[in-house]
Amino acid sequence: MHGRGACPDAPGLTKECLAISTNFRHNEQIRLSPIFLINDKDEKVGSVSTAEALRMAREAGLDLVEVAPTARPPVCRIMDYGKWRYQQQKKEDKSRASSRAGQLKELKLKTVRIGDHDLMIKINHAREFLKEGNKVQFTLQFKGREMAHLELGRELFKKIKEELWPVSKIERDAKMEGRRMTLVLQPDHKAPGAKPPAAPASGLGGRSPAPSAGSSLNIPARPAPAAAQPAAPRPAPQPAPVSR
Repeated sequence: MHGRGACPDAPGLTKECLAISTNFRHNEQIRLSPIFLINDKDEKVGSVSTAEALRMAREAGLDLVEVAPTARPPVCRIMDYGKWRYQQQKKEDKSRASSRAGQLKELKLKTVRIGDHDLMIKINHAREFLKEGNKVQFTLQFKGREMAHLELGRELFKKIKEELWPVSKIERDAKMEGRRMTLVLQPDHKAPGAKPPAAPASGLGGRSPAPSAGSSLNIPARPAPAAAQPAAPRPAPQPAPVSR
């Protein structure tokens, strides 16, 4: 009968022992003898001297690793220690990345007069958040008379969307909430070489034509007056006959 969490491979070896640390004593660092040995085929060899276990590890071209130092005798395994540590590190990195991903990160812009350098710092932070799988909310605060120039905030957000287009798509476009304007982007990694969609063309130098008066009221346009017909020419007067 094994204790709670015990590993059936060997007495005293818990299932969590390999996940607790990646910095085990190995090879000549192992001082105690004898040890309980598990070979490279996961077979329980049993109690052997440390010198004998080291010899077997060298013959296999592998390492002798002390995986359960508190057991009596300590449990050692023949394995490729460098490869195992690399794989464990990859698992830990992936686990940390998964725990960070899927969050909503907020970046605050305190004024529409933010400098280009400070704005690019915010954009670069957002790019990293998006690459990690997080959503990003930009919050722009308007102060005093800046409320009369909301178009400056929209231009600022337009630049942000253009810079982050390769790694994002819009979840919620620029929206006013009191004295704040917000923009939410979500991860969307484009293929290398992809280009943003072209802006719709217009006949006024890139600007949309201004709507005519009453267009929002669905008032039908007045028909254009018919062109005036030119008057028919009058006949030339005839000279009066001369009597003789």
